[in-house]
Amino acid sequence: MPSHHDTAARLREAYAGGAVPPLRDALEPGDADGAYAVQTINTRYWEAQGRRIVGRKAGLTAKAVQTQLGVDQPDFGVLFDDMRIADGGTLDPAKTLQPKAEAEIAFVLGADLPDPATTVEQVAAAVGSVHAAIEIVDSRIADWKISFADTVADNGSSAFFVLAEQGLPLAGLDLEGAAMEMDVGGTTASTGVGAAALGNPLNAAAWLAQTLAGRGEPLKAGDILLAGALGPMVALTSGDHVEARIAGIGRCSFTYRA
Repeated sequence: MPSHHDTAARLREAYAGGAVPPLRDALEPGDADGAYAVQTINTRYWEAQGRRIVGRKAGLTAKAVQTQLGVDQPDFGVLFDDMRIADGGTLDPAKTLQPKAEAEIAFVLGADLPDPATTVEQVAAAVGSVHAAIEIVDSRIADWKISFADTVADNGSSAFFVLAEQGLPLAGLDLEGAAMEMDVGGTTASTGVGAAALGNPLNAAAWLAQTLAGRGEPLKAGDILLAGALGPMVALTSGDHVEARIAGIGRCSFTYRA
């Protein structure tokens, strides 16, 4: 069986060399510990290459997606500084393999969250600002034929993200009820609501805070948290302009072209 280091290298090489078959020879579909070990190897590798961690993403926050992959928990991936696309900016298709866009609510923390028993109330108190966001997910696994272990090992199938320049204070916002519309190529391609992310995006953020503190990698002031998709993800075609609008929170956009 390939080692975790071999599996991590296989995933790193896929970014440039093309998607690889599912990692069944190396990881059982539900092997969370092994998959996070692979993710961590690559995180440390990329940090050594000079990439800087700016936050985390929560994935699998929709019950339907958990059911599809046969799991009962979300997952997370690492956000690096070079994954951020400016609001209104462009993403070169040459930097992706099989990308899809999803609209999310994001938080920027104003305080550290060091407690493995972090509550939703503690997260709310630590939120500095709330933003509309778009995550561009991508898979280094061919045809998106992913298990839970595949997506975790592959940094939560993350690739790029857009954060609305303007954030709002949390007080008074209806995160659960916030309606989302995402236009792709001039047509509304995805709709949803804040409650799609574990009932409330703050629940996803609390899960992230608890999980990362328990791993000895607590969230810190300034970190960006992507709290999970609010509606179906949409495959991208070169030339697409993508705009997410989240009622009461804001909007952001990017264009998928060279």
